[in-house]
Amino acid sequence: MSQSDQTPSPFDDVFSANAEYVANFSLNGLQPVAKRGLALVTCMDSRIEPLDMLGLGPGDAKILRNAGARVTDDTLRTLVLAVYLLGVERVLILPHTRCKMASVESDDVVHDVIEEQYGVDTRSLEFKTDNDQLGALKHDLERIRHHPLLPAGLPVTGAIYDVDTGRVDPTGL
Repeated sequence: MSQSDQTPSPFDDVFSANAEYVANFSLNGLQPVAKRGLALVTCMDSRIEPLDMLGLGPGDAKILRNAGARVTDDTLRTLVLAVYLLGVERVLILPHTRCKMASVESDDVVHDVIEEQYGVDTRSLEFKTDNDQLGALKHDLERIRHHPLLPAGLPVTGAIYDVDTGRVDPTGL
């Protein structure tokens, strides 16, 4: 089958961009450890550029992203691996302003919207929405600080990223 006979893929743009990336690839030999000893837990929001905003480069940190920058069981599993096997010595939890996951009162609101608009029942999932963003951040920091498989005294802190200014404000939590 010739190229012109193939149906375009919804991923052609990203695979094409990868071909250009490969032509200029410069990260060969980069080691899998976090060179600066940092694990960053932040949101999946596409307005966040985690390396640039913290003065980091490729290989400097382990970056974990999810909806709302929440510390889930999977986040804890990944942090345990990162601490013991990948050079992580400190953890920064970094949610952001104008986060959709922090703008609703409860998971029920999100479940209802998805069901009403798309006919999909998502109640088997826990989205971890919380409109008390600082309260949620404090809870997540404590989950890490008191996790039995993470080292006592592991430096852990939180900050809020402002998507409108690029500023990272430490919370002091």
